[in-house]
Formats: sequence, C-alpha cells, structure tokens
Amino acid sequence: MAKALIVVDVQKDFCEGGSLPVAGGNAVAEKVRAYVRAGSGGADFVVATRDYHVDPGPHFGEWPVHCEVGTEGAEFHPAVADLPFDAEFRKGEHAAAYSGFEGVDAAGSGLGLADWLRGRGVTEVDVCGLATDFCVAATAKDALTAGFDTRVLLDLSASVDPEFLYTAPTPE
Repeated sequence: MAKALIVVDVQKDFCEGGSLPVAGGNAVAEKVRAYVRAGSGGADFVVATRDYHVDPGPHFGEWPVHCEVGTEGAEFHPAVADLPFDAEFRKGEHAAAYSGFEGVDAAGSGLGLADWLRGRGVTEVDVCGLATDFCVAATAKDALTAGFDTRVLLDLSASVDPEFLYTAPTPE
C-alpha cells in the first residue's frame, strides 16, 4: 500500500500576476515546494495536474482565458517547476475539466490518474494546490469516489472565494 501527493494546478495563470489569480497562489507554490523538498509527508509518489487548454469551448465564457497550451500562464509556477514529479496529468484540452482524475498522463501512456495510481499500489492520496474550492475539491471528490483514502492539505492550498470553507467530500 502506497501513498501519493497530488499537486493540483500550481500554474502561473492561477497565481498572482496570472490571468485567473487565486489570492495566496504564490505562497501556496512556495509552501508546496518546501513540503515536497521535506519529503512530501511520506508520500511514495508525487504527481501534478495541469490545466491544459487548447480550445475548451464555453469554458472560456465562464472564466477568463487561462492556461492556454503554449503560453507562459500554462507553465508551472517557478517554485514547483523543477520539482521531481513522478507524473503529470493534463486536463481540459477541449472541454472544461476540474478534477485531476479527468486528465491523461502527459508522458503518453494514455493512463488516467486513477489507473496510474492503482498501477503503483497507491491506496491513499493527499491533495493540495489551486484552488481549494474548484480543482482541488473536484480532485479530492473523485479520489474518494475512486476508492482512495483522501486528505486535503488546506495549508498547502488556496481558494478563489476567501469565505470558502472546505468540507470533506462524501462518496456518491
């Protein structure tokens, strides 16, 4: 039984100075870096998700244009860009996607996040990143639904809505 840390969408566009900034995003990036460098809370694997938009249809009508493939805003924040991620999962190329479990392995294996984790014996995940009330919450909910013991690291996450109070998802 193994544990994974899922770092959700810590990208330039979601941090201060980006096109869809989350207050505290830069600080989250620095905290995530320190956490991973300190051993990732005992995680056996560290994976990242990335919003990766080519043409997400009406998603850009709901939100400002962000994380477009080939733009600086789609890049990981410099604090996490050189972290030793075991895998990256890209999501949202042609449709809105909030959960990392909607993504596909960027290495080209064709695996989704759940299958990638199961293939490595992962039974427990910690989830952190941006933003707690959207992509972190969706990723945590899908992790729980997929049968993983799931914990959200609130001190390594930030919300779009500062009044947001995270509550643990329940399986459907």
